[in-house]
Amino acid sequence: MYRIMIADDEGIVIDSFSYMIKEEFGDDVSIETAKTGRSVIELAERFRPDIALMDIRMPGINGIDAIREIRKRNPGITFIIISAYDKFGYAQEAMSLGVIDYLHKPVERHKFIETIRKAMANVDVDREKRTKELEILEKLETVTPILESGLIYNLLFQDFYQEDILNFKKLLEIEEDYGFMMALVFGDEQGEEGYLTNAVGTSVRLQNKSRDLREIIKSYFTSVIGPIMANKIAIYIPYDKKEMEYNERIEIIDNARNMVRRLNTQLEAVFRVGIGGIHTLDNQMVSYNEALDSLAQSSGSVIHSADLAAGAEYEEDYPVDKENVLFDAIKRGEMDTALVAGNQFFDWMTSKYDGYSDDIKLKTLEFVLRAETIAYEKGTGVYKFRSRQDYLSIINRTESYDKLRKWFTDKISEVCQNVKSRRENRSSGVIDKARDYINANYQKDISLDEVSREINISPYYFSKVFKEATGQNFIDYLTGLRIEKAKELLDNTDMSMKEICVEVGYSNPNYFSRIFKKIVGVSPTEYR
Repeated sequence: MYRIMIADDEGIVIDSFSYMIKEEFGDDVSIETAKTGRSVIELAERFRPDIALMDIRMPGINGIDAIREIRKRNPGITFIIISAYDKFGYAQEAMSLGVIDYLHKPVERHKFIETIRKAMANVDVDREKRTKELEILEKLETVTPILESGLIYNLLFQDFYQEDILNFKKLLEIEEDYGFMMALVFGDEQGEEGYLTNAVGTSVRLQNKSRDLREIIKSYFTSVIGPIMANKIAIYIPYDKKEMEYNERIEIIDNARNMVRRLNTQLEAVFRVGIGGIHTLDNQMVSYNEALDSLAQSSGSVIHSADLAAGAEYEEDYPVDKENVLFDAIKRGEMDTALVAGNQFFDWMTSKYDGYSDDIKLKTLEFVLRAETIAYEKGTGVYKFRSRQDYLSIINRTESYDKLRKWFTDKISEVCQNVKSRRENRSSGVIDKARDYINANYQKDISLDEVSREINISPYYFSKVFKEATGQNFIDYLTGLRIEKAKELLDNTDMSMKEICVEVGYSNPNYFSRIFKKIVGVSPTEYR
């Protein structure tokens, strides 16, 4: 259905245009008319036409000014000027307003209907564009929560490659390198010590209101929202600075209070929010733990970790950032990053506490033991009680800082290599199993999900490690294998094309031929 508005001060013109449109398009159109500039503006607001036929000379407001006014509220209308005035100035101004055609009275029926069809086509294009925009928006509404949950999972469980974080930042359009976490908890009632009752029941009840929950949170904070976990939701707030000023902190707390009040009212539960400190994106687990600690230490509805002086305190110039970078890199097996941070920390110790060798030795030993503990937790080997039997004697008899540094960096390198090798060996085993399964079943209609299930890992993780190990995605690898097998059969047998097609896993000979030619450069028949 197309809504068409006709504006002309002559009734006979309106009747003529209406008759031609109705005769040609029948029930596909709805027509309303106006005879003055003011009435056509009012009609446009009420009727909201798709197409408007406008005369230039009408009583009161002229057609050009009326178009300009209507465009302010209804920019999507397709305008056609039909006038007895053949003036270049009018036509030029009309076209500048987006009018698609300027017809001169009297108008031939053929030309008139052709112009209406052109306008309808224009409306169809706009409608299709709007439909696609809505489809994209609908898909984003579905995909965005999944991506956000993925980022939160990676940040809290520290199970990621640096490339993963960069991809999430790009997909979610996060430009900031810093941020802080909120821990949103909920229940039915709040006890004297701040604990919320019926956590499980409230969690189940709110699962059906997750969309409302997300919309309320995002109306107060530009944020990345995790899934409901028990009665908690982790929320990441990007921030563009390393530190937060007092006034900004108060503003965030006030914002959180308003958010909690609205959540309490609209979702019929009791909510509390803990807010952690500013940290780098890949270190948000620390901020989240600060947020949870804040909730445990206070019974208020909104608690900021800075107000409770939560967390460890360090002497003024202690390089806590270098320490964090060192151990984060060790967790990921990134040797170069770990060695840079380790050397920078060692430089700080020897420059500030040059005369306190025992303290430097003790800190060095502490870092090595901590690094090895991380490696053991990553499954890099069997822990043996006496595996460090000579560490104290080595530390005590080391006289120079250069030798102590070498022992320290050698241990850091060894730990990183063990973590990296463990990860690579685990991936290598997965890929070997996948290749064996694909080689044994390439003739069948196998999928990435099927192979993932066979080797017992998630499709997402399998897709990632498979691409890293082979340089190809699953489909390209499978296709390449099938084509190589087809070439062998073409070289060494007299099987028909149909038989070869089925033998290598394709049910459609034409599709097989197209794929073969795309990869090899010639058809199977030409190849033979």
